[in-house]
Amino acid sequence: MGSKSPLQHIQNLYSNKQAPSSSKMMLIIADELDYLITKDRAVLHDLFMLTTFPFSRCILIGIANSIDLADRFLPRLQSLNCKPMVVTFRAYSKDQILSILQERLLVLPYIVFQQQALELCARKVAAASGDMRKALCVCRSAVEILEAELRESANNMSLVSVGGEFISQQTASALEIFQSQENSTVRIDHMALALSKTFRSPVVDTMQSLPQHQQIILCSAVKFFRGGKKDTTVGELNKSYIDICKSALIPPVGILEFLSMCRVLNDQGLFKLGQSRDDKSKRVTLKVDEADISFALQGVRFFRNCLQ
Repeated sequence: MGSKSPLQHIQNLYSNKQAPSSSKMMLIIADELDYLITKDRAVLHDLFMLTTFPFSRCILIGIANSIDLADRFLPRLQSLNCKPMVVTFRAYSKDQILSILQERLLVLPYIVFQQQALELCARKVAAASGDMRKALCVCRSAVEILEAELRESANNMSLVSVGGEFISQQTASALEIFQSQENSTVRIDHMALALSKTFRSPVVDTMQSLPQHQQIILCSAVKFFRGGKKDTTVGELNKSYIDICKSALIPPVGILEFLSMCRVLNDQGLFKLGQSRDDKSKRVTLKVDEADISFALQGVRFFRNCLQ
């Protein structure tokens, strides 16, 4: 290249006038343009400018996570008549993520994920980012959680039988563990834990830090509203709460303390309490998604069984 800089060499390569027989167009596809953003923006600017030189034979396709990358970092391109055409690809929807996950799992001869677990993953990832890579990472994390659980449950056994042969538990592969144990599928609680490691929601953190009886009230509301109702009275919700407490042999609190806890949930933005002279007649509405409540409480076996 002699005394020419690499940039000058590239500029000459893509812009010099060539004979008609060699005047082929050059297509450059640059992925992850966000990583080319420097302090002075020179790299990105020079890359885009390759298409503007006289006799330029360069076509540039850039792929970036930032939709407004050119507007934010390269405002001069418009004045130079070099503003790129932007094609925006929408984030994956819940149904699309679920379909892709199911399609990938079809190649396996056994079931790895419960349907509800896949639906929870698709719903949460779609709501957070719509990034398919994130969904795959969450599923991988859920499988690892199940694998650790299965290994722990088999700690009392020195050997496990796989296909009629005995192998050491310490060297058993994930596949062998899956095939050797019953109920070795990723449940909704495994997926909830994997999601909680990936996405930390302030609302979920709030619900997970609530006292047990306030969590039971939220659980009661989820079960009560599953029939299609959008609201209920404090009195009806209290009955549902008492039923859950009795089924778990947990002494329920009195109506006055129950009302106080409903007010606390209202103040935290989880409930909406209506107005009424009779406290038991006040209307109660959930202000958070039922899926968020299930997601927050699935890590506790009692609530997991209650919400199923």
